[in-house]
Amino acid sequence: MTDNAKPSAAAATGSRLQQAIAKAPTGTEQGQVNMSSPAGFLGIPGGPQVNLILALVWAIWVGWIFSTVGAFGGVMAGVGHMSIFGLGAYAKGFKGTAPELNKTLTDSIRASNQFLVGLSALISSINYGRMGRLVLPLGLALGVGSLLGAWGSATLTAGKVSFSQYQGYFGLFVLLLGCYLLWETSPAGQASKKKAKAAAQAFEAAVKNQKTGGAPAPAGVKILGASLARIRFTFCGVEFSFNPLLPVIGGIVIAAVAAFLGVGGGFMLVPFLTSITQLPMYLAAGTSALAVLVSMITSIVTLMTKGVPVDWALVGTEMVGIAIGSVVGPHTSKYFSDKWLKRLFIVLAFYVGIDYVLRGFFHYRIFG
Repeated sequence: MTDNAKPSAAAATGSRLQQAIAKAPTGTEQGQVNMSSPAGFLGIPGGPQVNLILALVWAIWVGWIFSTVGAFGGVMAGVGHMSIFGLGAYAKGFKGTAPELNKTLTDSIRASNQFLVGLSALISSINYGRMGRLVLPLGLALGVGSLLGAWGSATLTAGKVSFSQYQGYFGLFVLLLGCYLLWETSPAGQASKKKAKAAAQAFEAAVKNQKTGGAPAPAGVKILGASLARIRFTFCGVEFSFNPLLPVIGGIVIAAVAAFLGVGGGFMLVPFLTSITQLPMYLAAGTSALAVLVSMITSIVTLMTKGVPVDWALVGTEMVGIAIGSVVGPHTSKYFSDKWLKRLFIVLAFYVGIDYVLRGFFHYRIFG
């Protein structure tokens, strides 16, 4: 290591990011902080210069996909931050030269993802609630579990996860999800989802009749009864019920995994809701959004108290795009069939999962 590549001696004071930068070697090579270059991501000299217009457009897509299917917003936000904006390669470059900076950048990516998903979840929850497509008792039960799971996971993992580990596990969970959803579309998987299918068909028929013949709007969620052992409700004339303890337990597990990955958890909540409680996708999106909102607030607050830095110019721009996409999503999702929404979900899961597992665990890139 040359003299100009030695870490700075002034590393004892300042914020977590400042201390990590001070301990990093300086220079112009990968894994070094280029002090002579303009400030980039997080104000780091020589850091990636993210195009804010690109960030805005990508955030609109993230807001739309999350508010449409109730999932994959955090995954798509992560893809944007790691791959589209180049933050992942930059963080990975410090793995051997400045581990603290590597982990600080990883936590920043996790927190940035969650800010975007949190805003989308807030907007989506409000919109779906107004449209009668949110099962409030179910969402609150999931939220209670999410509160506990997100806090525990964020507390235990902040500052301890390298970028390669994060990317690999991120891809692994998404890939496993894609495999599960693929099974769900098989005859065996479909046989266990008769209620969800009936409700989805009734909703689609009601929307079609409304468009062509001026029929009344589809019937929303109506709570029939609630107790500690069972909650019953109807949607489009189809009755559903669930034990409130089950979503609390599911919320703890799902939020813990999601907080570790730095995403909302909708990509696990939606299969949980459509499989365990047999909800149609039209209800799963709004209900999962409420649970994600609780999880995101908890995880963000926990990470911020751990000194995780956030690039406010980037996140602020993205949140504008999230707001646009999240407002449009709930109004356009009713024009997509339940089957095609799930197929879109599967394609995205396999693409992201395979790519990130290979990059994170094997350092092999097949998608550029």
